Amino acid sequence: MIDWVIAQRIATFVAGTGDAEAPSADLSALATEAEARVVAYTGLKPARPLPPPEGITRKEWVSSNIDSMRLLLDPVLRRAGENLGTLKPAVEIGMGIVLSTEVGVVVGYLGQRVLGQYELVLLDEAVEDRPPRLLFVLPNLGQAVHAFGAEEQQFMTWVTLHEVTHAVQFAGVPWLHRHVAGLVRELLRSAEVRLDAPRKLRIPSTDEVKRVLGHLRSGDLISIVTTIPERETLDRVQAVMAVIEGHAEHVMDAVAPDLLPSLPKLRAALDRRRRSQSGLSRLVARLLGLELKLRQYEQGKFFCDEIVRERGPGALHHVWSGPEALPTLAELRDPRAWLARTMPRQLSPGRPEQPRRSTPDAAA
Repeated sequence: MIDWVIAQRIATFVAGTGDAEAPSADLSALATEAEARVVAYTGLKPARPLPPPEGITRKEWVSSNIDSMRLLLDPVLRRAGENLGTLKPAVEIGMGIVLSTEVGVVVGYLGQRVLGQYELVLLDEAVEDRPPRLLFVLPNLGQAVHAFGAEEQQFMTWVTLHEVTHAVQFAGVPWLHRHVAGLVRELLRSAEVRLDAPRKLRIPSTDEVKRVLGHLRSGDLISIVTTIPERETLDRVQAVMAVIEGHAEHVMDAVAPDLLPSLPKLRAALDRRRRSQSGLSRLVARLLGLELKLRQYEQGKFFCDEIVRERGPGALHHVWSGPEALPTLAELRDPRAWLARTMPRQLSPGRPEQPRRSTPDAAA
């Protein structure tokens, strides 16, 4: 139902090319230094080599992410189409135009803003010809350096720490990929059932209209299109993604002070960038769920900061001991409740040693 060629063309057009000068920092050196620091601080030891960093254009980022979406969504859409019977050609044409346009606009809008990405196809089994990638969108990074008034080397070091932390998370926690992929599979399976179910044309009730308007006003469009069981799965997805993002935010700040004299300025600028959007951009962000992403950063970082403040970095490592140790959405807001559930005081682990720089000029 999605014409991926059309979706990619629309996304490429919406993303544009960006006119900022690309940073000249040595991504390989930055990634090597970042990996050493992240591993030493977190205690996570990658079971496989991390992917090499790649500096790419917006067009290349769009192409890579369209390919990943296609791997995830095509099987669901194919099975849904098989159950349409004689209506299949007409429905595929009508829905295909809408879905292709929506996917293109969403990916293109994100392509204007994303700085870096640890790209991992969230399927149950690894896709041999789609290994993880460590991507840095150079025109967006150049634009951010200029907008922040930042020193390029420091800013690139900071962003690299964030993305390398994601790489270390998935390479160092054996169950994490499988767990997140399982949650995605649950969501796709429920979406598949909903697509297959016969739809009845009827006038919505007053309560339904009020519910939809309420969600529109709050920007919570996910609630409009999901059932209660799906919301429960989404809550679990949101919780694990908040931990993944918040952990990376915490780590990038924790290991960087001796590298980045301007760390407080960088943190303030990045937080400002995530919040200060034009009216139209803010509306689009709400419709795409990007404000949910911002809350994930904030809630996850608050949780990780509080755990370390209470018990030290070793306690934070316990989050990765198994899926049952992951916090719930409620525990993200109440870290002490998570500590009480998963870590009795006498079991609190020690504090890993803060790493030294591997070489005097490794980040230069």
